[in-house]
Amino acid sequence: MPTLKWWQTALFYQIYPRSFADGNGDGIGDFAGMIAKLDYLKELGVDALWLSPHFPSPNWDCGYDISDYCGVAPEYGTLQDFKNFLQGAHEHGMRVILDLVLNHTSDEHPWFLESKSSRDNPKADWYVWADTPPNNWQSCFDGEAWTFVPERGQYYYHYFMKQQPDLNWRNPAVKQAMWDAARFWLDMGVDGFRLDAIGTIYEDPNLTPHTVPMSLAELRRFGELAQTPAEVRLKNRYWHEMFKYQHGGPGLHDLMKELRLVLDEYDGDRMLVGEDENIDYMGSGDDELHLVFNFPLMKTDRITPVHVRRNQQQRLAQLDALPVRGWGCNTLGNHDSSRIYTRYGDGVHNPQLARLNAALVLTLRGTPFLYNGEEIGMSDLIITEPEKFRDTMATWYYQAIVQELGVPPTEAALRAGMMSRDKNRTPLQWSNAPNGGFCPPAVSPWLPVNPDYAQGVNVQDQTNNPASMLNYYKRLIQVRRQTPALLAGEYAPLHPQARTYFAFLRYTPQQSVLVILNYSDKPRRLSFDIPGKTIARLLFSSEINKTDESLAGIHLAPFEARIAELG
Repeated sequence: MPTLKWWQTALFYQIYPRSFADGNGDGIGDFAGMIAKLDYLKELGVDALWLSPHFPSPNWDCGYDISDYCGVAPEYGTLQDFKNFLQGAHEHGMRVILDLVLNHTSDEHPWFLESKSSRDNPKADWYVWADTPPNNWQSCFDGEAWTFVPERGQYYYHYFMKQQPDLNWRNPAVKQAMWDAARFWLDMGVDGFRLDAIGTIYEDPNLTPHTVPMSLAELRRFGELAQTPAEVRLKNRYWHEMFKYQHGGPGLHDLMKELRLVLDEYDGDRMLVGEDENIDYMGSGDDELHLVFNFPLMKTDRITPVHVRRNQQQRLAQLDALPVRGWGCNTLGNHDSSRIYTRYGDGVHNPQLARLNAALVLTLRGTPFLYNGEEIGMSDLIITEPEKFRDTMATWYYQAIVQELGVPPTEAALRAGMMSRDKNRTPLQWSNAPNGGFCPPAVSPWLPVNPDYAQGVNVQDQTNNPASMLNYYKRLIQVRRQTPALLAGEYAPLHPQARTYFAFLRYTPQQSVLVILNYSDKPRRLSFDIPGKTIARLLFSSEINKTDESLAGIHLAPFEARIAELG
């Protein structure tokens, strides 16, 4: 088995702090809760934790509007609580990476308060200012991208909401301050960073206006009502045209190289993963980011063998083309996207499809990332009461389409609830108890708990059920951990014309493993002609009573996931 870095073989698990575990009973997740669940995470088989922002924040964007890069939000605990969590994770053999938000701060950050106070203060040039809006750029969250500040008599730019002013990364002092913040956590022992929205750091220096004949609210509404393929294509084109000048500006590769040098000052193979799909951000393969997400795998209404096969062909070829061969990074879910149980379900076979897709992420070549709650089959909860929205983008959209577009409030609330990220951020369901065991019965959690906790979608009920989703994940993860070809092996697709099942090899010189995922409600009998191999020795199946079989005749059950070592 080739020698790989820890982040290449690790299984990452994203913790959304507010919703993971409430340790002090106030309805909000916190570090006390996370520490109490470290044994659970270890038993699940997790190797590394990605922690969504835990920093002090006014929470206009659920923590992605940071007011102090070197602190801990009071609702989550203290800096000592974080240190205890980090130490506990390391003692459990798990690494920890933090969310590093480089593009913007909160408008309540001391840097911005100083910058907006006058045009001649020491931080006057730490953000992007203009005397008048220089173009018609939109905030991707809530309309106009330029907001007026009376103190300076100027407008500041924000790619996200107005409470998230963009930093001016062309100012060396900004760069130094942010690298100092990164070192603060690296000195403490964190193992790396997930870089938020890196593509938005630099904009088109010419400030070119977009040409879309709609506002952001109108475009979102157009997308909701699009029915024909032509309308969907037009929506996608408009979305690209509206924002294409607001990301990917010159300078980002040099910036990533600088940050990589900061991490390389430290021992322990500290790592960077970017919230971007562009492999260019991996540089030469060893001088920028270590990983970028394979988001194209997610960008489909349905996971199908044809889609996955095409994705792997393109993605792995791009990684192989780097001067230093790149490493993949696969996921199907996170805090910004609909839960995989809902998103890729068909309304009839959701449990079976969720299990197949878990097997997919855990057997493809590259580093897998899971999102908290996937392992028990949590699904989206559509909130249709505007007063319960916590995602500010949903609140803005509800008000915009009611007030500007005349959409009836009931329909607007449903549309906002469906586009909101609240639906996939609800508290993790720990038991069949009020509030899903997340917080005490008399306490209102920060978001409603999905009531399906009472139908077995909770950790406690699933722990002792051998057939549960949780134990399915545990078995899959254990097989992955114990199978060198699944950790380090090459990838080769098999039966490339198959439309209802996806079969592929993962192999090293010492081991060949066959993975078959049957995306059909029909049983299948398959044969494989693999030189020198005749037997498929069972390592894992989603079905009971499966055994070793000849490669000349493998019998697959409907929706079966099977992993077998070849001999």
